[in-house]
Amino acid sequence: MSAGGPGTVEDAGRRGGLRSALGGLTTRGRSFLAAGLAAAGCAYVLGQADLLRVGLLLAVLPLICVAVLWRTHHRVTGTRRLAPSRVPAGSEARVHLRIDNVSRLATGLLMLQDRVPYVLGPRPRFVLDRVEPGGRREVSYRVRSDLRGRYPLGPLQLRLGDPFGMCELTRSFSAYDTLVVIPRTAPLPPLRLAGEASGYGDGRGRSLAFAGEDDVIPRGYRHGDDLRRVHWRSTARHGELMVRREEQPQRARCTVLLDTRRIAFEGAGPDSAFEWAVSAAASALVHMLERGFAVRLLTDDGSTVPGEGSDGFAGSTQESADAAGLLLDTLAVVGHSDGGGLERAHAVLRGGEEGLLIALFGDLAEEEVAVAARMRQRSRAAVAFVLESAHWVAAGEPAAPPAAELLRRLREAGWIVVSVPQGAELPALWRQAGRLHAEAPSAAGGGTTDFPGGWS
Repeated sequence: MSAGGPGTVEDAGRRGGLRSALGGLTTRGRSFLAAGLAAAGCAYVLGQADLLRVGLLLAVLPLICVAVLWRTHHRVTGTRRLAPSRVPAGSEARVHLRIDNVSRLATGLLMLQDRVPYVLGPRPRFVLDRVEPGGRREVSYRVRSDLRGRYPLGPLQLRLGDPFGMCELTRSFSAYDTLVVIPRTAPLPPLRLAGEASGYGDGRGRSLAFAGEDDVIPRGYRHGDDLRRVHWRSTARHGELMVRREEQPQRARCTVLLDTRRIAFEGAGPDSAFEWAVSAAASALVHMLERGFAVRLLTDDGSTVPGEGSDGFAGSTQESADAAGLLLDTLAVVGHSDGGGLERAHAVLRGGEEGLLIALFGDLAEEEVAVAARMRQRSRAAVAFVLESAHWVAAGEPAAPPAAELLRRLREAGWIVVSVPQGAELPALWRQAGRLHAEAPSAAGGGTTDFPGGWS
């Protein structure tokens, strides 16, 4: 099975030589060879010609099978297709395999095996009967994982055997695919809260109020622009046609802060507090993108996704589906950080107005609460979902001391604080945050702090 295109199997026997082919002898083939050599030796010692002929037959048969397989030259191509290639944790994906015989010779019995990580299930194996010249065989299997991550599938292996079962030669494809298991997301209820901050909305454009000609923001002339919008003063200043830009799209911003500190979470596995926080962050990001917000993911170590700019926000020219895919792919592989605080995340937030800030916190100490209070000053509204170890430790383990005082300080700093018990559903907590926002006074005193256009 020689190389001849994408997904074509290499002839392992020809690459490794005859010695490599001899290594493909099965237990039956080795037994026949050993029995034949023993019989030939006994026949030589005893002088029995008939026994010598039997011994030679037993010894030569597996060697003939090795030579035939080694000399057989097939061209077999294989393709793998994932449906889908990105699945939520706990959902199944189907892997479709197709084998094409593109040579002029029919293949013998083929044993097909795909390499699959243990977490996705048992390694799939298939037996394919004779494939005629130009023939095709298709098989499929399912994979499933409760743990998010990126899992390689492949390379695909084919084992070619002789009719007597004396020898098996393995040929491998070089290509592999990647299955991305993303966090589970929950649909969140729309919450339209009272009030709307100026300049923010559901991601729609807003008109700028101009006091006069000096307030006009010009841009270069483009083919098709109305000549009545030419701004002659700017044209004279820049030496090229400039037109008035009377509207500037303004997208509401939302930052989702995910606390990944190892010391902030206890336990592991799909039902742990950290995995709940990751799934909640994914749900919030997807929900805000669907509402037209420009969103970004921020972790405690200061990493931001998406965008290559300094602000890290998904720009208005980026499709929401592409942004959601990038965010979910990042969350699929996010792990614990060894950091002990939130200072690096605060340094990122210090740069400007953040709009809405949604945080997923683990255990907080006094230092983290103080930093979170400063974060609140850089956002128009802030919601914190706090997962305390006292609510998530397994039965029989000592619980962490209550942190009611620290949560009270967060509320005094202007955060909408929601404590997350084990097994809680995010949509219910989302509604609870909306009710708390409606009842909470502004940290500045008097009035309320409105979410940008209603965080819905």
